[in-house]
Amino acid sequence: MKRMIIALFAMFVSVGAFAATDKALVLSAEKYLNSITGLTGDFVQTNKGKKEKGTFSMLRPGRVRLDYNNMPVQLVADGADLYFYDKSLDQITTVPLTSTPAGILVRKKIDLQNADINVVDTAVGKTTFALKMNLRDQEGLGTMIMVFNKKPVALNAWTIVDAVGNKTDVAFNNLKTKTDFGKNYFQIQRHKTVSTSGGDDFYD
Repeated sequence: MKRMIIALFAMFVSVGAFAATDKALVLSAEKYLNSITGLTGDFVQTNKGKKEKGTFSMLRPGRVRLDYNNMPVQLVADGADLYFYDKSLDQITTVPLTSTPAGILVRKKIDLQNADINVVDTAVGKTTFALKMNLRDQEGLGTMIMVFNKKPVALNAWTIVDAVGNKTDVAFNNLKTKTDFGKNYFQIQRHKTVSTSGGDDFYD
C-alpha cells in the first residue's frame, strides 16, 4: 500500500536527455518553487498505461490534495503526514510526508543545492527543462523528475519512480495561484486520523 501511495504522487513531460547538472536551471527552479504559496488545477495521471484525471491543490508549507474524478480515492497531506483515503473500503493509510520524494515540493523553504535534496541531473527540451532528484542518503525511497515550462518558469509535470521501479507520470493543466482554501480543505473528512510520524520541521 505504501508503494501505491508514493506512486500516486507523480507526473511527467518528455524532455531532452539528462546530462551534467546545470546550476542555472537548479537556481531557476528553486527560485520559482519558493515563490509559490498555493496552486490549484487539473492533472492527468498515467500509470502502467492507465490514465486518470482529477483536481490538484497545494498550499505551502506541507499541504497537498489530489481528488480523482473516476476513482474512489483521495490523497491528502496536512503538513505532517500523507493520507491515502480509499472511500470504497472506508480505509485510511498514513505515511510521513517526508517518506515520499514529492514532499520536496511543499517544504517551507526549498533548497535544491545545500540541503538533503540531491539534484542528480538536469535536462533541457524545446519549451521545458527538468530536474531529476532524490533525498540524499535515502535514494532507496525513489526518484522524482520535476518538469518546468521555460518562459515563464512554471510547474508543468513530474514523474516519480518508487523504490521498486514503478513509474507514475502526472501532467498538470490550468494551474493557477490560490491560497484561500477552506479551513479544513487539507484534512480527511471521514474521521479523525492519528498521525504516525509526529510531523517534521520541513513543513512547520
